[in-house]
Amino acid sequence: MAYIFTVILLFLLELLYFKIADRYNIIDKPNQRSSHTTITLRGGGIIFYIAILIFFIQSGFSYPWFMLGLTLMATISFLDDIAEITSRLRLAVHFTSVLLMAFQMGIFSPPWYYIIVTFIIVVGAINAYNFMDGINGITALYSLVVCGLLYYVNRTVGFIEQDYLIYALLGIVVFAFFNFRNQAKCFAGDVGSVGIAYIVLFALGTLIFKTGDFIYILFLAVYGVDAVWSIVRRLYLGENILEGHRTHLYQYLANEVGYNRLAISGLYATLQLLIGILVITFAHYDHTTQLVFAIIALVVLSAIYLLLKQYIIKTYVSNKTVQSHRYATDIKILD
Repeated sequence: MAYIFTVILLFLLELLYFKIADRYNIIDKPNQRSSHTTITLRGGGIIFYIAILIFFIQSGFSYPWFMLGLTLMATISFLDDIAEITSRLRLAVHFTSVLLMAFQMGIFSPPWYYIIVTFIIVVGAINAYNFMDGINGITALYSLVVCGLLYYVNRTVGFIEQDYLIYALLGIVVFAFFNFRNQAKCFAGDVGSVGIAYIVLFALGTLIFKTGDFIYILFLAVYGVDAVWSIVRRLYLGENILEGHRTHLYQYLANEVGYNRLAISGLYATLQLLIGILVITFAHYDHTTQLVFAIIALVVLSAIYLLLKQYIIKTYVSNKTVQSHRYATDIKILD
């Protein structure tokens, strides 16, 4: 009954936010980098933070340092959704929030350079998660799968309070109801994508820290491969990786090839689920076997990703460029 009441409350709070967003014009307007074509409410992902806040209160204030970090992260991200925040301030808050997360997990015992590496990985993962939030349903379905995998593992490992994952899942389900549509009612916004990334990474980091099995990082393998290879390609082309773009594979599939966005989101989530099941299976083996599996999985996933992306670029992107050039030439001749 508590979970049913929470779902109802989250629905009501999400609807209340929609009224606030509409009143104060918190919207996402399409631009040349967007994968949507209509004005849509932004920041609906604030429900992820609210869901964990409810857990925090009803659990007797579990994980206070994490909650403080999540609050800082959600606040700066929401401000970034409604106003322009400098990258220096945003990065400072991100590092502070990661510091609080690390303190909550108790990882300050290793050598200092382990902590620095942890900061870089977590901040990078949070920003990658944010970059991947570009089409209807992708953040909702992918997060649903990852949290579902963590929930399953937690039933036997017991690395975090089970309600933490349940309330996160409830928030995701409510958001998905409004976002997993061909015409989305709202987008997650930075407050949503960054917030759910922080929520997921705290649980994932706690799992890895408790078990010592780094193989669980592959619960984010699909997002990781797309984000990393997109960054590598943009660096190779001399582009600014901090600027918005439409060069992720899922964006090419949606914008260039024209596949249904919900189907693409489902594909990413399904692929991550299959990899997650394999991860859970190999987590019972020794670390050498885990490492071999992780390398093979990343190599195969990367190969499929690069071949498919190269095919799309050659077949669709290049043809569109040629056609646009010919069209411009024809117009000039007619003039």
